[in-house]
Amino acid sequence: MNSSSYGNNVSTVLSSRDSYSSAVAKNVIVLALGLVINYINGSLIHTFRKHQIFYMNPRYILFIHLVMNDMIQLTATISLFVLSYIFYKINVSLCCLIIILAIFTTLNTPLNLAVMAVECYIAICLPLRHAEFCTIKRTYILIGWIWAMTAASTLPDVVVFLATEPVEIFYSTIFCHRDNLFRHPIHLEKRDVSYIIYQIAVWLILLYTYIKIFFAAKSAKSAKSANGDAKKARNTILLHGFQLLLCMLTYVAPVLNRTFSYWFPKHYAQVMFVSYIIIQILPRFVSPIVYGLRDKMFRQHFKKYLLCTVKVRMNYAETKIIKKKRGFC
Repeated sequence: MNSSSYGNNVSTVLSSRDSYSSAVAKNVIVLALGLVINYINGSLIHTFRKHQIFYMNPRYILFIHLVMNDMIQLTATISLFVLSYIFYKINVSLCCLIIILAIFTTLNTPLNLAVMAVECYIAICLPLRHAEFCTIKRTYILIGWIWAMTAASTLPDVVVFLATEPVEIFYSTIFCHRDNLFRHPIHLEKRDVSYIIYQIAVWLILLYTYIKIFFAAKSAKSAKSANGDAKKARNTILLHGFQLLLCMLTYVAPVLNRTFSYWFPKHYAQVMFVSYIIIQILPRFVSPIVYGLRDKMFRQHFKKYLLCTVKVRMNYAETKIIKKKRGFC
């Protein structure tokens, strides 16, 4: 089987190719946003690594896992975006690798948010048992379970793909999209069912933890500090819900894209680009805000790291200027 068998799947894409200037502008925007977000996330990871206090807190371990997951997901989706413009069609093996990586990290996000919400709930509603339940060892075990659950949902697609497609397909090229790669009806049915189960489970967890924390904040009005912690945790759960809402756009993207193509047939390429920014990039920008900027302890260390970096660069620049004035190379 060669790439011609995929022609029907990409015919709509072929008819809406961008002009050279439009393609360059879109790739520059996507790459710029990706580099900025990954730089912020990389700085957060560096801050975590440099301060041992974060190693002993399950909350920050889960947060950094979410940040690293977002970096991988963003890198995978941007790679697909750029490759689709440079080569349009790529080798099936490479496409399969990137798609699987993107699916893994996309499914990891809601599960990670659910675990973080439970940690907040235990910290506020069961503070005396927080140290017992939320240990470092259990945190890493939960992260392992997150990846195991994602693998249980994703690897069957790979098995069905290997069982139903001939070996020759790995030597062909396709327009790299999940529906072009995993196109067996079983894939579509399993994907829809697994997405529904994932979303219902995570939303129930977020709703339950939010309600519990809300009542904890209400009953803690007499204790000012406890009330403040409960309110902060409640706002954090709301932000997790907003993150999850953005993540859900990935699952309804095919329906949205078909609707937009019907409403705006003349501006389909532009609408798809805006849809890509909102669905794939914007959710990755929210994660650093939730803890990187809102959390007091992390923000203090993050500012120190950034200030130290700026000072080092300024001193290096001043040294170069002085050397030039004195005639040094």
